[in-house]
Formats: sequence, structure tokens, C-alpha cells
Amino acid sequence: MALDDAQRRAFRELADDTPGIDTEVYARFDKDALEPIIGLGRRDARIGFLGRDPGRDEVKCGEPFIGAGGQLVRRTIYRHLHGGEMPDFETSRVLGRDFFWINTVPYKPVGNKAWSMKIKRRFHPLMRTLLIESWQGRDLITLGREAFLWFAIDQDKAERDRIQAFWKREDRFESCIEITLDAPDGGEQRFRVYPLPHPSPLNATWYKRFPGLLQARLDELDARPGRLMRDSGH
Repeated sequence: MALDDAQRRAFRELADDTPGIDTEVYARFDKDALEPIIGLGRRDARIGFLGRDPGRDEVKCGEPFIGAGGQLVRRTIYRHLHGGEMPDFETSRVLGRDFFWINTVPYKPVGNKAWSMKIKRRFHPLMRTLLIESWQGRDLITLGREAFLWFAIDQDKAERDRIQAFWKREDRFESCIEITLDAPDGGEQRFRVYPLPHPSPLNATWYKRFPGLLQARLDELDARPGRLMRDSGH
């Protein structure tokens, strides 16, 4: 699904006043540096992925989770669903349509360094609204520390401490935590969050183990053909 005009305007206005967007890379690929890179995916997808921010390949393609780390995620999903190796890049793009995708900030930072807490907090209301209003699923796999701790932004101290303590647990990549986010209408929405390490090839500690960890999450969530949409599930 795509952003509506009001959503796109809100992101562009915020980005126009955001220092640190890698405008050089956007210009290299003749892309608009104010245009958010948000893939969203199907509204009724049961499973979502929350990542950190787009990289060079995401800018080039105008699509999130499509670079080296995203390809590892997509190859693992394809293998899990179809029992073989993903044949080509285009298949990876089609595969993504059955899941919901979102980042903490939908713009590439200079040097691929994580956005500061100040910037993540600036975009948090817009991203939180997308997560709550544009997606009907409630099972979200987070990729890396920055994505998981995004849930602690604007929480009260007790909840923030609970989320941060969960990240420090040795079994965090095999466990799940329920976290409530405030909705823009004054209500709230509860999510089941399944953290995983960041899938970047630069993450030497976890990169080789990542496919097995994601596979276990997909098993836990009963992700299989015919069970990827909400109306096909429980």
C-alpha cells in the first residue's frame, strides 16, 4: 500500500528540516531526498518487520529492505516458505508484498550511521501512526537494537526500563515482549514484538546466525503459504 497525499506531505515537511539526510546518494540516483522510502506492504499481512533506516540500495530502488541485509531477510523467508533458494532479485521484491515493512526513520543517513535519538523522536509520531493505522497485524519482528528500542521512545520511565531490560536478556532473540503504543486518536494498540539482531553483513557477531534465528521466528509465528494474511489465520 502507498502513503496518501497528507501522509506524504507530512514526511516531506519534516524531512525538509532534518539535517543529516544523505543528499549526495539521493542525487547520484536522481532521487528526491525528501521522498520517504516506506514499503508498508499489505495492510492485512499477519507479520511485519521494523528496521533501522534505508541504505544506498534502498535509495536506488525506492524500496526498503532491499539491500544486503534486506536480501538476507528475504532469502530466509523464501527458503522457509518454498523450501529452496530464491531465484532472483525480482522474486525478492514480489515476496515482500506478503509482509508489512517499516523503518524507524524513512530516510538514508549520511555514512549509514544510526539516526540520533533526536531525529528518531521527531519521526516517531508519523511512523507510529503508520504502524497503528496502516497495518492490521500485531506480530512485529524488529531487526537490531535501534529498531527494538524505538518502542521505548515516548514511553513512561517504568515501561522504558522494562523494554531496555528485555533487550539485555540473553534470550531476547528467542523471546517475545508485548508493548503498547499510543494511537493518534487517543486510544492505544498492543503489539507482540520479536527482536532479532541486525542482518547487516557488518554485524560479525550475528550475521551467520541470523538465518537460523529468523527461521525460528517464522516457525513460531506459523508463517507458511496460505497463512500470511489475517483472514487466512486464527
